[in-house]
Amino acid sequence: MDDFAHFAADASGASASEHCAPAWSPDSWRTMPVQQMPAYDDRTHLADAESRLRRLPPLVFAGEVREMRRKLGEVAAGRGFLLQGGDCAESFADFHADNIRDTLRVLLQMAVVLKFAAGVPVLKVGRLAGQFAKPRSSDTEKQGEAELPSYRGDIVNGYAFTPEARRPDPERQIQAYAQSASTLNLLRAFTDGGYASLANMHKWNLNFVANSAQGARYEDLTNRISEALAFMTACGMSDLTTPSMARTTLYTSHEALLLGFEEAMTRTDSVTGGCYDTSAHFVWIGDRTRDPGGAHVEYMRGISNPIGLKAGPSLQPDVLLRLLDILDPGNEPGRMTLIVRMGHDKVGAHLPALVRAVQREGRSVVWSCDPMHGNTVKAASGYKTRPFDRIMREIETFFAVHHAEGSYPGGIHIEMTGQNVTECTGGAQAITDAALSDRYHTYCDPRLNAQQSLEVAFLLAERLKTERLKRAATVPGGR
Repeated sequence: MDDFAHFAADASGASASEHCAPAWSPDSWRTMPVQQMPAYDDRTHLADAESRLRRLPPLVFAGEVREMRRKLGEVAAGRGFLLQGGDCAESFADFHADNIRDTLRVLLQMAVVLKFAAGVPVLKVGRLAGQFAKPRSSDTEKQGEAELPSYRGDIVNGYAFTPEARRPDPERQIQAYAQSASTLNLLRAFTDGGYASLANMHKWNLNFVANSAQGARYEDLTNRISEALAFMTACGMSDLTTPSMARTTLYTSHEALLLGFEEAMTRTDSVTGGCYDTSAHFVWIGDRTRDPGGAHVEYMRGISNPIGLKAGPSLQPDVLLRLLDILDPGNEPGRMTLIVRMGHDKVGAHLPALVRAVQREGRSVVWSCDPMHGNTVKAASGYKTRPFDRIMREIETFFAVHHAEGSYPGGIHIEMTGQNVTECTGGAQAITDAALSDRYHTYCDPRLNAQQSLEVAFLLAERLKTERLKRAATVPGGR
């Protein structure tokens, strides 16, 4: 169901100040210092691949992007919640309709739980159809005596530790485009064709409760959703009478890391004159590439998409405000999402100063919690993992900080999959260090599996319900 359908938009959905930024062009980033970009040894081949990309149709359309930006404005105002999740890094080898369907199913399940608890629409955004490039802590990787370029995602090079695989290949950008187009086609078929029916989502939640070790903890919320659906049915609302109940909108997102690809996918909208990155509805700047004088910030300041900014523990308030001035000089609702990724043991110390600075300057932003990237550890078995209890502690502290500062905690950003992997320890399944090797399939960072993801949703629902009741108690006649 399209949660934001009842919010009105203007005729075009365009921002009043939308235009290509001054002294900017899609390639102006090339004059700036650049980080986290691969070294291609055949520049002619790279230029040819980017030229072919410029002639390909857009993957997403300006009207869709404007609609998402409007909905993010509602989230920033406290009238919605952002659910963003998906793969750490999509791969060519694991590209399969079942994998896409299963990840979508879990996102939709989570949205039903969060929407019922929060009492506000849930904006669903997938790390899908373009999340191929990954930043790395080192340009090279060593195995024994051999040293090769680091794996930077399938859009750049291959995962196998061989000179041939690790050589950056421009043709991979064309393959990434094709896979993204196919993924988007399937997602649109699922979300428009009845797969996203609210009743279906709830039935799958019932299965989770029945099969969960902590099922009793979630049973009350599930029963109340059942009662609400029964009441709606009794009032004559069903998939047949209310088609929007069987449809929803899922937006796509990825880190805008490979700037040549993003430049090639940039188009000027004939309706508004705005410049759009048509590779995704929403793109973000990573914690490693948020230099105010760097190439990634330069590229992002000129596009009209809503954009995200990862905020790690090293981000200082004055730098954040400088970035907001560059990326969102008009302070437009829905333009900026601040994705906090600090770690369970750092968020309480570092987040308050950022929130206070943003509030002091009257900035309209969406605050979203990424509890994954700051909580990665190396297990005794040698596998990278993310303990479930640390993930939940960061979420809890994120909410506590915003409650203390009087700001709105508007979203969550997680790396997850619809598959039954064993990559993050803990949770109701009690995945142990020893069990990580059972189904450890990620190409980069550990992901929550389907059951752990839904468990996050149920636990988060309890917090959202508490926040909703607190807000209602402070507003005369509130609900």
